[in-house]
Amino acid sequence: MSETVLSLKNVNGWYGESHVLHGVDLDVSRGEVVSLIGRNGAGRTTILRAIMGLLERREGRIELKGRDVSSAAPHRLARAGLGYCPEERGIFSTLTCEENLLLPPVTRAGSGMIVPLSEIYEMFPNLAERARSPGTRLSGGEQQMLAIARILRTGADILLLDEISEGLAPVIVQTLARVIRELKSRGFTIVMVEQNFRFAAPLADRFFIIEHGRVIDVVQQSDLAQRMDEIRRFLGV
Repeated sequence: MSETVLSLKNVNGWYGESHVLHGVDLDVSRGEVVSLIGRNGAGRTTILRAIMGLLERREGRIELKGRDVSSAAPHRLARAGLGYCPEERGIFSTLTCEENLLLPPVTRAGSGMIVPLSEIYEMFPNLAERARSPGTRLSGGEQQMLAIARILRTGADILLLDEISEGLAPVIVQTLARVIRELKSRGFTIVMVEQNFRFAAPLADRFFIIEHGRVIDVVQQSDLAQRMDEIRRFLGV
């Protein structure tokens, strides 16, 4: 049985007075890729924000590598190995591509998970070509690659990826899929929120179906084919 590195137990979350997460339970094993799937507004992004300590109010228990981090601040979680790529990407537009890659602090020196700049450029050839270009001149796909690559420079080994394929050209989506497979082979643990189920389907080991702020089902990759019609009806695709 693989080691559980991330666990949520009866996690509730609020935006102001709005109760949006209702007793979320999920666990992720080391080296696993899991996908949170559901309709818009189901609470998938909020789950990532709760894990990362970005909700004003959350209750329940969150464990990271066996430690209770339920009240930990985001910077403490980053030092413990969590890396978060939000949907808005958040790159520094006035800095060049390479400056963006050199800027993030190393949060886990000696972890063995820091990806050298040379290997970043091998993973993302587009970034090598645009190394001297400011962020404002990068395409949407190149900005998404850069947002992921920055996390890989910190030493994080658990990646929270929010809608990384949204609105991107098919060739970029294929590159991102290749990178996720490579990261999995290197031992990274990945939690993805994806509306593009065709992107997530071949990549994830398990799929947590989210509805109304709770996990209502878990589908194994081995069961995916026989449950595909059921999942499509649920997602409305």
